[in-house]
This record gives sequence, structure tokens and C-alpha cells, in this order.
Amino acid sequence: MLRRSFIQNSALAFGALTLSQKKLLSAFFEDPWKITMLRNDIGVFTEKGGTIAFLLSKKGIVVVDAQFPEQSKHLIDELKKRSEKPFSLLINTHHHGDHTAGNISFKGIVEHVLAHENSLKNQKAVAIAQKSEDKQLYPDHTYKDTWCEKIAKEKICMYYYGAGHTDGDSYVHFEHANIVHCGDLVFNRRHPFVDRSAGASMKSWIEVLDKGISKFDKDTIFIYGHSGTGYEVTGKADDLKKFGDYLGSVLKFVEDQMKAGKSKDEILKATAIPGADEWKGDGIQRPLQAAYEELTAK
Repeated sequence: MLRRSFIQNSALAFGALTLSQKKLLSAFFEDPWKITMLRNDIGVFTEKGGTIAFLLSKKGIVVVDAQFPEQSKHLIDELKKRSEKPFSLLINTHHHGDHTAGNISFKGIVEHVLAHENSLKNQKAVAIAQKSEDKQLYPDHTYKDTWCEKIAKEKICMYYYGAGHTDGDSYVHFEHANIVHCGDLVFNRRHPFVDRSAGASMKSWIEVLDKGISKFDKDTIFIYGHSGTGYEVTGKADDLKKFGDYLGSVLKFVEDQMKAGKSKDEILKATAIPGADEWKGDGIQRPLQAAYEELTAK
């Protein structure tokens, strides 16, 4: 009786709220994550960290990247609702924690973990430095230049074209669906982290993006590791071109400032990059510092 009264009173109270109040209250009861299906049983999962892609095939579930432990558990629970098949493969686009810390949730339930050989090297180095080796599930398979495997009706290939965001970034291509996960090779209208401690190179990164544009086509759906506010984590090749142009604008701006006699501290005070008006918000110092270090490296 008390429970019935509570439900009735709650319903009446909710009905009396304004539309804006209802939306705000509803947000407290919504899942913090979002799943968006793309093509051919391939979708993306977003919550906290780098964008995750997944394939629901008749031979097993394939997942690309894993965010953090809590988020990867949300993903696993959701995918189990959608498929009774086992997790056959977990792929890491690169080693950063917002893409691999959630690997540990797949321990004992996924057959294999795959990444570029440098991604494994970097993941181990960071874990040793942070004394977090017990929290890792490392890749048990790696590749050097190209890797391909057919899983049910889908063929998955991974390509390594050199240093970019790190020295171990992969393009992951679902060939039949024509979907490519770029990992953090693309920050869609968001200032990127350039991990020079893990071999990043902005000049090489531009070349890696150009190779991706040449390799894939106008019908390819690209998945990005991160996006700025108001922008999507999926898109077309034009986004890769614009991000490459952005990186070039950062390098040119910093080089011009150095030639004008500006110090590093003065350069880092910039609030905008000429020729890259769509990249706004916090984090501009990250690429500026990386460009300065790259241009002054001996």
C-alpha cells in the first residue's frame, strides 16, 4: 500500500513539472553511455575516454578499444544483451589509458587482444613507470605493417603508416562495411594530445592522414578517438584532410613565431591558430608545445 502511494504521488509530482525540469530529472535516470549503430552490425559506444567500435558477428564479438574499467564493463553488459556469441577479439588502436585501461575487464572472456607492436611496447613502459602492471591486459598478438583476418562475413585489416599521435597508431578497417576506426589519429575539431614521449611526430602525422585518405574512399565512415563539443565522433575523409591541415597550421604558426624571435612561453600564450578557426576551446597549449619541441629537436 505504501509503495503504491509512493508511485502515485511520484507520478503526480512528475506530471506537475515543467518540460525543462522533466528533461533535467530524466537525465539522472538515463544511462551515461550511448550506443549508435552504423552499418552491418557495427556500432560505436561512447561514454568516457576514446570512442569504442564493435562488431556483432555470428562467429563472435569484436571490440576496438576499451576506455576505462568501469566503462568497459558497461560496454560488455550491453553487448551481452545484443549477442550470445563470445568475445573473440579486442583490438587497441594505441596504448593510452583512455583506450586500454578497460582491457582488464575482458580478462578471461576474450580470446585475443591485438595491437601494433609499438603500442604493446608503450603500454608496458607506461605500466611499469606507473606500477600498474597488475591492472593491465596486454595484447597477446601484435603486427608490424599490416594485419588482416576474416571474421564471419567481415574482413578486418589493420594498417600502420608511421608515427602520428604516438609511434604505434593503427587504422582499423572493417572492409565489408567500409568503416575505419582511426583511434586518436583524428581529433575532430578538438586540440589533440601529441605524445612525444611515445614517439609522436606532427610532420609524420600529416603524412599518415594523407595515406589514410588515399587508402580509403568517399563512402568510408571514419570513427574518431575524440571530438570537440558539438562535433561527431564519426565522419568522412574531409575531416581527415581538415585535421591534417590543422596540424600543418600549428607547425607553421609556431615556426613563424620562432622566426619572429618569440620565446616558448610567449608562443604558448596563443589562444587561436591562424587558419584553423574550427579548433577552439581548451588544450591549445598541448599541440603548441609539441610543435615547439619537434621544431627545436636536434
